[in-house]
Amino acid sequence: MTQTETLFNGRWLRLRKRGRWEYAERTNPGGGVIIVALTPDDRILFVEQWREAISARTIEMPAGLVGDRDGGAGETAVAAAQRELLEETGYRAGHVEFLIAGPSSAGMSNEVIAFVRAFDLVRKHRGGGDRTENIVVHEVPRTEAPHWLLTKAREGYSIDPKLFAGLYFLDHAAELFAIART
Repeated sequence: MTQTETLFNGRWLRLRKRGRWEYAERTNPGGGVIIVALTPDDRILFVEQWREAISARTIEMPAGLVGDRDGGAGETAVAAAQRELLEETGYRAGHVEFLIAGPSSAGMSNEVIAFVRAFDLVRKHRGGGDRTENIVVHEVPRTEAPHWLLTKAREGYSIDPKLFAGLYFLDHAAELFAIART
C-alpha cells in the first residue's frame, strides 16, 4: 500500500498526497449540504456570493458545511440544512427531506455533498448569511429558473452545475425514490 503524506493542514481542508495523486480532504465531519427550496409562491431560492477560490461571484442554492459549528460533530445533513437555510435566506423550513448524497469532485476531494429538499417555508428575516458573509438572496419563479441561470452565466456569474440537478430533483424526486425502493 502506498503511504499517504500530508502536505498541508488547514482549518477545513487538508492537502494530501498518495503515490502520484494529490487531493483535498474536508476536515469537518459531515461534508456539505445543498438545499433545494421553493417558497410558498413557487419561487426557487438561489444565493449569490463572492467565492475566493474562483475569484468570482457565484449563483448557488443555499448550502453549507455539516458539523462546522462548535460541538457539531453529530450534526446531520438535515439539521445543517435547516440551520443554513435560515441563516442564508431568512426562511425556516417546516420539513426537510434527505434526497441523495455523493462526491462533489471525486478526482480532487473526499467531500461528500448531500441534496435535501426543504418544504413549508416561512420567512423569518431577510437572510444574508452570518457576519462574515455578504449573501444576496434571489427568489426566482420556478418556471423561469433555467433561463435565469443561463442569463446570469452570460452576465459573468459562475453557475454551479449542481443547480441543474437540484432543479431536476424538484420535478423527479418522487419517481426516483420509488425506483430506489424497488
